[in-house]
Amino acid sequence: MANDMSKKNVQLHGFNNLTKSLSFNIYDVAYAQTESQLNEYMDYIDEAYNAERLTKILKDVANIIGANILNIAQTDYDPLGASVTILISEEMPALEGVTNAESPGPNPEAVVAHMDKSHLTVHTYPENDPRLGISTFRADIDVSTCGKISPLKALNFLIHSFESDIVIMDYRIRGFTRDTTGKKHYIDHEISSIQNFLETETKQRFQCVDVNIYEEKLFHTKMMLKSFELDDYLFGLDADSLNLNERLNIESRLKHEMQEIFYGRNIEDAMFSPGNR
Repeated sequence: MANDMSKKNVQLHGFNNLTKSLSFNIYDVAYAQTESQLNEYMDYIDEAYNAERLTKILKDVANIIGANILNIAQTDYDPLGASVTILISEEMPALEGVTNAESPGPNPEAVVAHMDKSHLTVHTYPENDPRLGISTFRADIDVSTCGKISPLKALNFLIHSFESDIVIMDYRIRGFTRDTTGKKHYIDHEISSIQNFLETETKQRFQCVDVNIYEEKLFHTKMMLKSFELDDYLFGLDADSLNLNERLNIESRLKHEMQEIFYGRNIEDAMFSPGNR
């Protein structure tokens, strides 16, 4: 997508008023049928997605995109779940070497740990189906910025920060900024796909689908893991302790859940009809 600002140094009239918003949703799917298995899974969620750890991740995101933190509000919910909101200000110098170019942002190891007029938020949503023993944990992260650096530069870091089976991302640029000649600019960087901001290794690990409306500056990408190792989804038991029918049944339940989330609709399957649950 061509734009004037990305091709030359345009002198703006005041602050860059473009609002760039990234909605980053991850889904973590697991099998936990019994009470003890559910307790083990809940302990994992409480450790991996508590407010303290989520706040640390958002602070690192702020540092990547070059922002000052004005205020932090965080809370943990009983029995599970957490929310964090960070208000941010005009950009400080972004992490060295980070630009708006269509290329991946830094890895977690590159972030050392700081936006006004913008915000970072994360909310978590634990949920389970006791009939099938499937637990699905969702984390919604929103990064909204006004300034030079796109929040897409934090994508690589965010994906590395979570164990995700499914990732759904929406990116939108809103408003306009005006240069000293009075001309409006509705975008300030090149973008043809969110995937161009992901590492090659990440794209190889996931099945990726794009839905983009370039004229409206709307970009949507969803990803689902290609590989499937049953032990990665079990709590309180291991795959070797299951017979073949049990393994196939649990694998089918997990994959069915992931496909429904990825495609955003209920998928009919005889195995999961009410009489077979």
